[in-house]
Amino acid sequence: MSIPLLCLLGFAGWTLALVVAGIGAIRVFKVLSGQARPNQFPADEPHGSPAYRRLMRAHANCVENLPIFATLVLVTEVLGRRDPLFDSLAMAILVARVGQSVAHISSGRSLVINVRFVMFSTQVVAFVWWGLRLVL
Repeated sequence: MSIPLLCLLGFAGWTLALVVAGIGAIRVFKVLSGQARPNQFPADEPHGSPAYRRLMRAHANCVENLPIFATLVLVTEVLGRRDPLFDSLAMAILVARVGQSVAHISSGRSLVINVRFVMFSTQVVAFVWWGLRLVL
């Protein structure tokens, strides 16, 4: 299995971990402990602590970016393109994604938001670079 495919699996696994071990665990605990009813988690209304809401956004950010990464990796695989640059970009994207999520969950302070922005920017630059390398 190629490094980009492994990184894609890592990205998907991270996205799943945020929802299962984070959001899901919190919701299940609240429901089972009687602190909330199953229908008290509306997607279109802010609810929960600030940390919980940051966790929700971190998960949403993963979901929003996973299709872009998956498209680049799958097109690369379908075309049979092997390039050490793609391996490096895939690893950078995965590390930056996890870093962005951890920063997002950990705090809403300005410094941490700047770290999140750097991690997000790293992913965007890697996506664009990868896409250009595929078509040029």
